[in-house]
Amino acid sequence: MNHKLKSLNNSNNQNLEENFDYQKFKKEAIDKLYAGKGFSGKDGIFTCMLKDFLETAMQSELDNHLSSKQEDDVANRRNGFSSKIVKTDRGQFELNTPRDRNSSFDPKIVQKGQTILTPELDDKIITLYSYGMSYRDISSHIEEIYDIEISKSTITAITDKILPKITEFKERQLEEVYPIIFLDAMFFKVKENGKIISKAFYSALGVDKDGKKDILGIYLQESEGANFWLNILTDLQNRGVKDILIACVDGLKGFPEAINSIFPKTEIQLCIIHQIRNSIKYVASKNQKEFISDLKTVYTATSKEIAEEKLLLIEEKWGKKYPIIFKSWNNNWDNLSNYFKYPKEIRRLIYTTNSVEGFHRQVRKITKTKGSFPSDQSLEKLLYLAIQNIKKKWTMPIPNWSLIISQFAIKFEDRIKLDLA
Repeated sequence: MNHKLKSLNNSNNQNLEENFDYQKFKKEAIDKLYAGKGFSGKDGIFTCMLKDFLETAMQSELDNHLSSKQEDDVANRRNGFSSKIVKTDRGQFELNTPRDRNSSFDPKIVQKGQTILTPELDDKIITLYSYGMSYRDISSHIEEIYDIEISKSTITAITDKILPKITEFKERQLEEVYPIIFLDAMFFKVKENGKIISKAFYSALGVDKDGKKDILGIYLQESEGANFWLNILTDLQNRGVKDILIACVDGLKGFPEAINSIFPKTEIQLCIIHQIRNSIKYVASKNQKEFISDLKTVYTATSKEIAEEKLLLIEEKWGKKYPIIFKSWNNNWDNLSNYFKYPKEIRRLIYTTNSVEGFHRQVRKITKTKGSFPSDQSLEKLLYLAIQNIKKKWTMPIPNWSLIISQFAIKFEDRIKLDLA
């Protein structure tokens, strides 16, 4: 048997030498260089060599296949070729695949139905997609660089390869305790049932015990609401989250109640900046500068007690003119003022949702060229890739984290344990 395989390999090597004329290739390659041809592309120097190599290798595969069949398949033999256009990072060309009469030959080096030969090319297309490039721009770019025509359906098929990774990302186990979590939503236009509608992408940005940031999932819904946030918080719990020390959120109605129904011990910090923005909407433009200056004395106060005194003074000054503003501040005061409990390092981190809004700004840089998405799946793919690109920059813990986590360990000594070597 070994003698037979050795003989077959020697025969294959001899066929390879006979099929490929190196001296002829060398002369043609030099001529192409003088003619200004590149190494890759349709008429590239190495394209014809790759074609010849692949066809010779498949011929050897078929030889092995025919020689290894059982006696009842002895009538099986070669049956010509089938042709297809294959694409590589060296260019595209017509590849002739040998066939057998019984159609039992299944080549491995270039499989049936395979038209793109290098994973590197797939990776390049996915990378271009992750930068927010349209299918048309991706196709033009690939054609310009590699002289390869890539259709929209092919790009879709390639980017669909990340769908299992998205599922894995959405279902992965999470940390048991997150000292801080920022919750907010951003909106995109998506085509659904022939209409363009607005979809909310719910962002849950967690900070773990090491001070590292992470996006905990990808959640899409037609509009932002406390009920759907309840579903998200339940999902986080089901994936292993047992406790959240502080949740930083905007002023969405019912949001604090939704959080505390799943994580009853979590302290809620409403975003001061959101509260100020919502207040200014009801202030006449001529009064806005002065009003903002007065509000600054509240949220920059050194203690909750001083902040309350400042708020009363401002209400005396502006309350009759803008009563609805102070009704909102007073109703939300408990959740607006939680950050006064903490040292300045923690205050600076939690009094706004700037961390998650910064993440949103980075996502917008990638998606800004998209007027709308053809489906939820298309949006999810780009969001997942954007998250992975952004997370590459999140290699370091939040500034002053060693001090912050030690303060958390004192404040929440029964809920967070530090690993001390």
